[in-house]
Amino acid sequence: SLGFVYYYLAKKYDRVAYLIDMLKLKIPVIGKLYHRICLSRFTRTLAILFSSGVPILDSLDMTAKTSGNKVIEKAITEAKSSLKEGETIAEPLSNCPMFPPMVVSMISVGEKTGALDQMLNKISDFYDHEIETTVDSLASLIEPLLLGFLGVTIGIAVVAMYLPYFSVFEHIGG
Repeated sequence: SLGFVYYYLAKKYDRVAYLIDMLKLKIPVIGKLYHRICLSRFTRTLAILFSSGVPILDSLDMTAKTSGNKVIEKAITEAKSSLKEGETIAEPLSNCPMFPPMVVSMISVGEKTGALDQMLNKISDFYDHEIETTVDSLASLIEPLLLGFLGVTIGIAVVAMYLPYFSVFEHIGG
């Protein structure tokens, strides 16, 4: 039922969805992974649209809708507004803490050199590699924890199963 409430509130109120997405990004280990996934999705989608000849304003509009995160969507929308006013894409993104300086500087270089799609693909490749590394390290961390949890659970079940026998033996013995 908590999932239903979350889904309902997030769909009905954009502010709630924004706050929930902000909280998702602040979860200690998972938030960093989620942030990288959102950045990879943003850069890959924008690179594909831009290299396919879709105008940059339309590309940013579509990319904002597919970002999967309201915080990043807001930053992309602000970048689109700034682009309409004659600024570069990188300028408004540099004001948003969601976009690391490396991403902003690579986008800026891509804009200046005319190779924006190539730079966006490089950023996405970098984050894809980071995501893969993080998932592998999380998997290697979770495995021993699950084995320990399983051992404790089985130990409790065994003790709970044999405890009545011990009390019966005490009454028989004496």
